[in-house]
Amino acid sequence: MSAARVVRRPDEVGIIPTGVANLEAVAAAFRRLGRTPRLLDSAAGIAGAAYVVLPGVGSFAGGMAELRRRGWADAIRRRVEEGRPTLGICLGLQLLCEASDEAPGTPGLGCVPGRVVRLEGTGRVPQLGWNSLSAPAGAVFLRSGIVYFANSYRLAAAPDGWATAMSRHGTRFVAGLERGGVLACQFHPELSGRVGAGLLARWLERSPTAAAAAEAPAVPMRVAAAC
Repeated sequence: MSAARVVRRPDEVGIIPTGVANLEAVAAAFRRLGRTPRLLDSAAGIAGAAYVVLPGVGSFAGGMAELRRRGWADAIRRRVEEGRPTLGICLGLQLLCEASDEAPGTPGLGCVPGRVVRLEGTGRVPQLGWNSLSAPAGAVFLRSGIVYFANSYRLAAAPDGWATAMSRHGTRFVAGLERGGVLACQFHPELSGRVGAGLLARWLERSPTAAAAAEAPAVPMRVAAAC
């Protein structure tokens, strides 16, 4: 049930229901960190939340169609451009890119330069399981480790202006990106045990704009019930 209420509490994490995501696993990961997950149901909610998660495990076309149908694309794009705490997971990372070979003719959000292409080489597609993550020195959130992936497509090259973690499945691909308070993971941190929990905790605690967002005057917005 949706209801008008004032949110911007520092313990709340807004989750965007793309229609192609397992929201419960994401919500449970934040509950384990002592946070309150909330499903967002408006562009105002996306704009006003201190922390926003863009999850997804389905198709590029389906995810973008849902964001555009609900009028949420511009609000997400603005958050990323401003470097506000925003987390893209799996398909969420791909939606931030310009386009995908999975859905020719369907533009992405365009926040990250580059086109998503199908995994290739000797690895089985889709990639389902644990794989290594190699993070750059000096990254605020990303750390090297073993994490869980479920993907058939990849961003092949590190985009300019982003700290980039890489992995390999048949060929090298972008496994994680960060810039300002924005973190995007091709893997699933919510399914990656202690490594994933540590990553989520760092994102919550160390986002450069997290404290400012939490302390800013609250604004009315609409959110759905707790996940």
